[in-house]
Amino acid sequence: MPFDDDHLAAELAEQAGKLLLDLRAEGGEPGDLRKAGDRLSHEFLAAELAARRPGDAVLSEEGKDDPARLAADRVWIVDPLDGTREFGEPGRTDWAVHVALWERGALTAGALNTGALTAGAVALPAQGQVLATTAPPVAPPAREAGQPLRVVVSRTRPPAFLDRLGEEMSVTLVPLGSAGAKAAAVMLGEADAYIHAGGQYEWDSAAPAAVALAAGFHASRLDGAALRYNQPDPVLPDILICPVVLAESLLEAIGAAGATRPQ
Repeated sequence: MPFDDDHLAAELAEQAGKLLLDLRAEGGEPGDLRKAGDRLSHEFLAAELAARRPGDAVLSEEGKDDPARLAADRVWIVDPLDGTREFGEPGRTDWAVHVALWERGALTAGALNTGALTAGAVALPAQGQVLATTAPPVAPPAREAGQPLRVVVSRTRPPAFLDRLGEEMSVTLVPLGSAGAKAAAVMLGEADAYIHAGGQYEWDSAAPAAVALAAGFHASRLDGAALRYNQPDPVLPDILICPVVLAESLLEAIGAAGATRPQ
């Protein structure tokens, strides 16, 4: 019987999120709370994956990177607590748990590649929801023409080129914390695009990208190149997630704003 990886990703992300909610409810100094949250969620996810998918490799933000994953056919890419800063701030809900699966030889855009994301889940514990490839969100209706595009960006590291992007098209910036929370805002119709540049890792975007692609959204690098995972260097510095209908115009405007050139 084949593995039910979609449901496992959603189950583990949700369970880790519940552990984090319980920990957060105990209170404490923000720095200590953040460290404890990272550790608690990582240890839970690592133990569960080792027990339930013992033949798979794991790439986790909080774990030691084992080069053996590069030869593995199945690699779980997890961020035990995405938006650690926000987790330590009382009342903030823009933090997440990311669980995604990469498989060698999986189909990407209808063609065999070195591998692709095949399952994923983004739990938003403080918002009481999990977005997953088990039942991807339904893409919201297109926005009316002429309205500014709502673009979610990092609270602390918004891309430097966004001022120039505003010269190419009308945009309203919406700062949020976790990459998962930003991607979720797009998938739920609360924003029109998620644009990030200036540094991320595979675990930041794997689960959000897996769910977005399964839901029929566009997800790529800022130059339009495919997002590639389980690479020797896990740095994956930029991303665009948006409805397919907006992708061409956004990629063109991003290029014109100089985002794909050295800054």
